[in-house]
Amino acid sequence: MEQQHRKGSLELSANRHISRFLLVSLKVETILQEITLHRRRQKLNAITDSSELGGVYSEALGRIMGQDGGKPRLGMAALMWISHSERPLSVDELCHALGVEIGSADLDGDNVPSIRTLLTCCQGLVSMDEEASTVRLIHSTLHEYLRAHPQLFDRPHATMAETCLSYLNSHQVKDLFSPSGDLTGTPFLEYSSLYWGVHAKTDLSDCAKQLVLKLFEDYSNHISTQILLRGEKPEHLDLFPDELSLFSHLHCASFFGIVEIVTLLIEKGGCDVNQRDCIGSTPLVWAALNGHEGVVKVLLGQDDINPNTANGSGETSLWCAAENGHEAVVETLLGQDGIDPDRASGYGETPLCCAAKNGHEGVVEILLGRNDVNPDKPDRDGRTPLWCAAAAMQEGVVKILLGRDDINPNKPDKYGATPLWHAALIGHSGVVEILLGRNDVNPDKPDRGGRTPLLCAAETGHGEVVKILLGRNDVNPDKSDNCGKTPLLCARQNGHGGVVKILLERNDSSPGKPDNNGETLLLCADDGDEGATTIQPGRDAGHPDKPDKNGETLPLSAGDGDEVATAIQVQPGRDAGHTGRLGNNGETLPLCADGGGEGSATIQLGRNVGHPHKLRSDRRNPLRRAAKRALARMRALLRRPASATPGTT
Repeated sequence: MEQQHRKGSLELSANRHISRFLLVSLKVETILQEITLHRRRQKLNAITDSSELGGVYSEALGRIMGQDGGKPRLGMAALMWISHSERPLSVDELCHALGVEIGSADLDGDNVPSIRTLLTCCQGLVSMDEEASTVRLIHSTLHEYLRAHPQLFDRPHATMAETCLSYLNSHQVKDLFSPSGDLTGTPFLEYSSLYWGVHAKTDLSDCAKQLVLKLFEDYSNHISTQILLRGEKPEHLDLFPDELSLFSHLHCASFFGIVEIVTLLIEKGGCDVNQRDCIGSTPLVWAALNGHEGVVKVLLGQDDINPNTANGSGETSLWCAAENGHEAVVETLLGQDGIDPDRASGYGETPLCCAAKNGHEGVVEILLGRNDVNPDKPDRDGRTPLWCAAAAMQEGVVKILLGRDDINPNKPDKYGATPLWHAALIGHSGVVEILLGRNDVNPDKPDRGGRTPLLCAAETGHGEVVKILLGRNDVNPDKSDNCGKTPLLCARQNGHGGVVKILLERNDSSPGKPDNNGETLLLCADDGDEGATTIQPGRDAGHPDKPDKNGETLPLSAGDGDEVATAIQVQPGRDAGHTGRLGNNGETLPLCADGGGEGSATIQLGRNVGHPHKLRSDRRNPLRRAAKRALARMRALLRRPASATPGTT
């Protein structure tokens, strides 16, 4: 909390300094008009409050409008584009947009202003980001000021739509065939193709309407069609030129949600409202996908409309609206006769399922209000809406679904994993607690591999979830999976010492319980995690002399400098096994003490540690190996420069 407060204070301080700098930079001419240093200093000190920015911006705009010739028009047009564009504009995009003559069929390169001229006309209100090669307003407060004074610009979106459409209708653009070709001469093409409809939907002028109809005269062969669909098609689908004609002008108008154009096209006749385009989408699917309620209503008003026609991925208009959380469109579609609210996509997901995983609570409640929606219908992998919501950590949706009596909270997917199992696996304690609030939830139900929610949480190191599950009386902390691994052993093998401590606090956990390979908690204690291998006195930690399937006992497994493993071996009163006992390779404790770990070679006096000169089966002598390693270390020290030797000056 303190760090957040400090960060907020720093940001506030930075904004104050930025505002002060802007005030000074914009009023520098006013300051310099004072004839003495004293009066200039007084004027400078008076500029301290960012609330004066409004007045400063007004003065700057006045300077723009007071310029000679066409400079005022160019400066204000630049401010309009930068403040109303759908994304940041590159330098070339802005300059070429300002060079378009609305309604002209020709793009005149000589009419494109230079960036230097443009910046001069804007009187310091516009700057260039050289790293990103984009233009921007000098500060976010200027953007707020311009939006708060709409009278500064006359129908900006209508003008921007007309500009984009004029650009697309030019013969230079119409002569282009592929977006993969050389488009350096038309830098404004991409923005025009992607956003002309956004501006036209906001404000459609009569001029823009005529330009739209002109574009639609041969839209299927226009390069802007490819640019638009390139970002909308599924990754697994390819666009073929001979199929682009299927994306009609009605598809395009529905995509952008321009009600007046859609209505006009339908009234003219010759439109198939159910036609599927090159990626299988109908005009209704596009309108629903993008949340255009007005166009959806117009299309549903046609007698021959089929609201259940799906796209190439099996997604209907209702499915698309539900996935993107468009509540008004969902309600409109559900009011249509013949709509199938439970129709699944090609992946088996119902509209309810995709709304649940995306956290669209309003859509979920609308769909659950239908009697013909199955709230527990799984997809082809067996994942129910509840399972998907839990996996996506959508707490609100999980609560809504659990409020239904016809929801089975224990319904597993095809791998046997329940919603609780997956929530525990990803460590979302909030969803876990919500699920455990249902009395009929089985907190210990394993998947097909025998892994319980507790084992999954322990294996992935989610200590908070482990604590929540261990707080239940109906959770077995020692339940093994199909490989014989307990939650304790899984946590230890994955290095989650904190989880191991939590589990060891339970008296009913068995640290000595081996898995199917004979490995116990002590035998896997080879990574130096001291806390994870501290066994309380009197606990059954397994016989330290019992070998695993590789013939290795606890003393033999402590051969890499693991002081913890050795500490367990030599604890007073513990039977640490025969330290002189041979492993499968003839290895004894001294033989494995050549890794440089003092702890692994420290044996209590009186213990039978085996003969120190006895060779392993690979002919290694422990004392010779230790001497060889010591000699190598000495040589390394002698090779160091004097300045690197510790203790030297």
